[in-house]
Parts: sequence; structure tokens; C-alpha cells
Amino acid sequence: MKEKKYFAPSELIINEDGSVFHLHLKPEQLADKVILVGDPGRVALVASHFETKEYEVQSREFHTITGTYKGKRITVQSTGIGCDNIDIVLNELDALANIDFTTRTEKETHRTLSLVRIGTCGGLQPNTPAGTYIASVKSIGFDGLLNFYAGRNEVCDLQFEEAFKQHMHWNPLLCSPYVIDGDKELIDRIAQDDMVRGVTIACGGFFGPQGRELRVPLADPKQNEKVECFEYEGLRITNFEMESSALAGLSTLMGHKAMTCCMVIANRLAKEANTGYKNTIDKLIEKVLERI
Repeated sequence: MKEKKYFAPSELIINEDGSVFHLHLKPEQLADKVILVGDPGRVALVASHFETKEYEVQSREFHTITGTYKGKRITVQSTGIGCDNIDIVLNELDALANIDFTTRTEKETHRTLSLVRIGTCGGLQPNTPAGTYIASVKSIGFDGLLNFYAGRNEVCDLQFEEAFKQHMHWNPLLCSPYVIDGDKELIDRIAQDDMVRGVTIACGGFFGPQGRELRVPLADPKQNEKVECFEYEGLRITNFEMESSALAGLSTLMGHKAMTCCMVIANRLAKEANTGYKNTIDKLIEKVLERI
């Protein structure tokens, strides 16, 4: 029999109360269905639809509520902004699901989580005006996170990556982009026929990486023009956000199901933005709660 891998205290940090280090969650507090939001304040908005609430935990930007919606047990978890935070959240959620905290070894039976990120994004095409819901069929990671994990090439769309790098004349000083699919079954269930299915770029920042120029000039002022006109096998890049690639990539490597759906709050082509989106994103939340 193969010896079980032991996860040392320096690698998997468990707090004195038995909770995982950053999230401060305990294994029994995690549901199989998980909604991820960036804004900690949006956790309460999602949970306002719950009939019951079992647990509520807050640590730094990580706010968690587990409860029930129409008989479904759901955890809503804030991640904060960026793929670096997704690395923390996904690894700790997977540890809660699949590592025995007493023995510090992997559990015999794999537990699969269904993770749906509800976020906001910037639209990049004429068919993605403010207010559009976009489901990320594929995500292009500008963040480089998945490149640190073994198995990256086996789960990524390498031909798409190469076509994109050639089209963009990719700067070798940047992280190598990776292209990863969202979970098809989850996308079909959540997106149905009222969300645009597109390709999302997850950026490592809000300003320069997304082609916004304030006082510091951009290394590639033509980046967004090249992004907007890229096409591969009928797919166009529809939006920018900052988390979808890490979520889809890590979930695939860990054996979970994940997807991202975002509401467009700014259209970069039309140079328009809706700063009052917080009043309308609740409709997207309701759709996801019904379909998850």
C-alpha cells in the first residue's frame, strides 16, 4: 500500500481552534456548493436570500456564510481581488474538503466542490454593453499562477495559447499566459440561454495590465486593440476581470468543478461605466442561487 503523504504544519497551517489558516473555516462549515465573490460586503447580499444560516466567519478580506437556499446547502465565500487571493482560497477550500486535519493526510474519498464565481468585469466587444452577463467558457491567465503547478500543460489549451501569443507578439518579460476551460456541465447549468458565453482575460492588475493608462505610460499601448480583434476557432475575447483563470485552473487540477459569471460594469470600446451596479448585480446572484 502506498504511504499517505503527510502535510507538515509549515505547509498546511491549522489554527489552534482547528480552522484553516487564512479563511478561519473548519471542515464541517464548508458546503459542497460554493459561491465566490470578490467583495466581502457582497457575501451578506448573497446570504440575504438564504432561509437559514449555520455559520458566519470573517478574517481579513475572507468573509464566509454557510446556509440553505431552497433546501440547498451553500457556502458563500469572499476572495478579495486577484488571482493571488484565489490561490489562497482554492487551496484552503480543497484542504477543508480533502485533507484530514487530525492526521494531516489526504482523505480516502475525494470530495468534489462546485464553485461559481459571481463578479464584475469590463466588456470588450459590441455585444457586451454594461449590464451584460458573461459566462467564461475559457479564461486566459495573464497572472502566471498556474505556471507554478505541475500538470499545467495537461489541463490547458496549448494551441489556443500559442495562437494568442503570436497574435499579441507576446513580450517575454511578461508571465506566459495560460488558457483554461471552465467546467462545461456547470456552465451549461448556470449560463443557460441568458448569458453571453465568452473568453475572459484574468489580469494581474486593474490599471496597466488591463490597458488603463493614468500617469505612467503603458509598455504596449496597442494591447487592448490586439485583444479585441483576436479570434480563434470562432471565439472572441469578451471581457477583462482578475480571478477566473486561477479559479478554473486550480479547480481542474484539484478535481473540482468551477466557472465564472460576471456582470459587465464598463465597456472599454464604448468607454462607458456603471458605478451603480451594486443595485443590479442581485439579479445575477438570484440566477446563480436558483441554478447552482
